[in-house]
Amino acid sequence: MIRLVLADDHTVLRQGLRSLLDPEVDLSVIGEAGDGREALDRVAQLKPDVLVVDLLMPGLGGLEVVRQVRTHHSATRVVVLSMYANEAYVQEALSAGANGYVLKQSTQRELVEAIRTVAAGGRYLSSPLTPDGLDAYLARSQESLDPYDLLTEREREVFHLAAEGHSNQEIARRLGLSSRTVEMHRGNLMHKLELRNQTELVRLALQRGILSLDS
Repeated sequence: MIRLVLADDHTVLRQGLRSLLDPEVDLSVIGEAGDGREALDRVAQLKPDVLVVDLLMPGLGGLEVVRQVRTHHSATRVVVLSMYANEAYVQEALSAGANGYVLKQSTQRELVEAIRTVAAGGRYLSSPLTPDGLDAYLARSQESLDPYDLLTEREREVFHLAAEGHSNQEIARRLGLSSRTVEMHRGNLMHKLELRNQTELVRLALQRGILSLDS
């Protein structure tokens, strides 16, 4: 039995996914999450075989969820569910440690196949993405040192919240930190990423697939 946690900020979509997966005799949905932090909590508590996670979620985006699952819960495999097929999003997800990338317009068969494939230790890209492109995506992501990888987990959390437009005070409340600590993290990440202002921070978040124009 493959044990699953579903993470998406839209309740209707999570319910739809569950209804698609429940009839599969070898799949069992053991938990759901409505945001990135809840997704990490569910993984820590339930230790699923596979996490199916939306790429864009409030608070802590899917990419950061993938990174933290890879770092702290490596036994859990991750399938990213996304509406975006462009190369930048795919490359970011794979670089973060995703084992599969499935488009939301994919068929039920593709999603089930992706879950079974990654649970068995494989990697999966849904059509129109091609398996031949998988290694190419990964190779390009490893060609040079990515400044984003130099950020600490806390700095990435601050980056995501700042990109969503939250003030230092709001970020401090969400993360349980002092405003001074958030200001320090924000200054550090701006320096590491060579960003000069909020506009450049948001632009980078869009380029990396952390934000979308629909957010």
